[in-house]
Amino acid sequence: MAAWGERLAGVRGVLLDISGVLYDGGEGGGAPIVGSVEALARLKRSQLKVRFCTNESQKSRGDLVGMLRRLGFDISEGEVTAPAPATCLILKERGLRPHLLIHDGVRSEFDQIDTSNPNCVVIADAGEGFSYQNMNKAFQVLMELENPVLFSLGKGRYYKETSGLMLDVGPYTKALEYACGIEAEVVGKPSPEFFKSALREMRVEAHQAQ
Repeated sequence: MAAWGERLAGVRGVLLDISGVLYDGGEGGGAPIVGSVEALARLKRSQLKVRFCTNESQKSRGDLVGMLRRLGFDISEGEVTAPAPATCLILKERGLRPHLLIHDGVRSEFDQIDTSNPNCVVIADAGEGFSYQNMNKAFQVLMELENPVLFSLGKGRYYKETSGLMLDVGPYTKALEYACGIEAEVVGKPSPEFFKSALREMRVEAHQAQ
C-alpha cells in the first residue's frame, strides 16, 4: 500500500461530508463512526487544508458544530459550508422573500430574511414538519406566483441515523416539482457551485482537493 504522502501527492485540501462520514445522527445526538475522530485529528495534524461540506438542514451551523465537538471532533463553525447560510446569501442578492418549509432547528439561520408576502419557497429536511398541510401550503404559494422559484437545501433521497434509514428532502422536493411543473434550484450537494464555494473558502483549486 502506498504511503500516506504518496497517495496525497499534489493534494492541498480535503472536503469532508459530515453525516454518514463522521457520525450517524439519532437519539441523544447520534454517535461517531468508528475511527472518524482519530482520522480527522490526523488530517488536522497534516499540512492539508480541511473543510466540511454538508447538506445538514435540521440544525444551524452553530448547533451542528457544538454537537460534533461534544462527540470529540476538532471542528469550528467557520470550517463548515452548509446550505442554509448559502441560501440566505442568494435570497438577499436576488431580493427574494421565502415561504419556509424547514425544520425548526435551522430556522434561526433565516432570522435576518424577510419572509413577508413570499415570492419563492425554500424547502429543507423538515422532518416531522413534512405534513400534508405544510406541503400543500408550499404548493399553493408556488402556484400563485407568475414565475415560481423553489430552492431545495440539498436533494438527497435518504440518510442513515442510528435508528435506521430516514427520508431526506429530495422526495418532497420532487413532489413539488411534479405538482408545479418546475425544477428546483439546489443549494447544497450535489450542486457543483456548492462545492466550488467550499473550495473558494479553502483557497484551493479543484484539482488540488480530495
